[in-house]
Amino acid sequence: MQKYNLKYKQKSAIVCFSSPLVVSLQPIPHNKNHVIVDIIFIVLGMVAVVWGADRFTDGASSIATRLNVPQIIIGLTVVAFGTSLPEFCVSFVSALKGTPGLAVGNVVGSNIFNSLLIVGATAAISPMLMRPSLVKRDMPMLFGISLIFLLLVWDGFLSRIDSLLLLLIFVAYMGQAIRQAKVGEAEGNASPRYGRWGSWLFVIIGLACLIVGSNIFVSGASGVAHRLHVSEAVIGLTVVAGGTSLPELATSIIAARKGQTDIALGNVIGSNLFNILFILGATGAVSPMYLGGVTMIDFAVLIGSTVLLWCFSATKLRLDRWEGVTLLIVFVGYMSWLIYSA
Repeated sequence: MQKYNLKYKQKSAIVCFSSPLVVSLQPIPHNKNHVIVDIIFIVLGMVAVVWGADRFTDGASSIATRLNVPQIIIGLTVVAFGTSLPEFCVSFVSALKGTPGLAVGNVVGSNIFNSLLIVGATAAISPMLMRPSLVKRDMPMLFGISLIFLLLVWDGFLSRIDSLLLLLIFVAYMGQAIRQAKVGEAEGNASPRYGRWGSWLFVIIGLACLIVGSNIFVSGASGVAHRLHVSEAVIGLTVVAGGTSLPELATSIIAARKGQTDIALGNVIGSNLFNILFILGATGAVSPMYLGGVTMIDFAVLIGSTVLLWCFSATKLRLDRWEGVTLLIVFVGYMSWLIYSA
């Protein structure tokens, strides 16, 4: 696996566009013995990515509304993509910079965070009622996609053909979701939230924050991994996955407090599907990659958490508080094992 080496020769931060798709960033010089600056980079990068994703989504939604795209389609495409933009940008930049452990670990870790921490915390706050379609259609779909992903990377490599297959499944899944949404649609279009120029300005500013923030975040995460002598996969499964999952955690907890638990669970399942199919599909299609330290134990936890969530949900079409606490205990145990093994 190619190592990512930080450069500290410049006296100021320099951003240079080495290609239309990726920004090469040289961090501000600092003492190599200090991890604190890398942690600051992680925090600043995460703030920029999350804020940029919000601005990009707002601007893109306003543009789509102005073009008379139905609101339900905007929700399934623009908004769904916007909530997964942090994971996408971090994984994409990580793969292009030769740190596949961060890229794959981010997606696997984010899905584990979603299934165990986010659903567990939400159910512990308020029992979660769910629609039958989530248990009968979406959860089996997530389980099947997770198994397909495991089979594709069984040889330790995500090839371009593997990635294109994931993208093909993603297109079919989105096409079916849009067809079903159009059949059940009963609402018209809302008014654009922003003016034409304001919408495009938000899209441009949001995209710039996503690109620069992702580079800063990956630089900081790689630096922490090298300084602490732990694998980039462990950093991806913990720090990076936790950072990119924070928006979903906040959204789900707020939804639970408002009694909208079906929205919280639907958000988690949709995000997990999106992470595997689109993020790894698009990333691997551009830059095929080795797993970079993500082990079969991590994949076992990924699939096991999906099965556990599915079993809990299928009993009474609800998640009780004790089941949420069980998911949290499993999550704490897995994180403890990761830290101990590192």
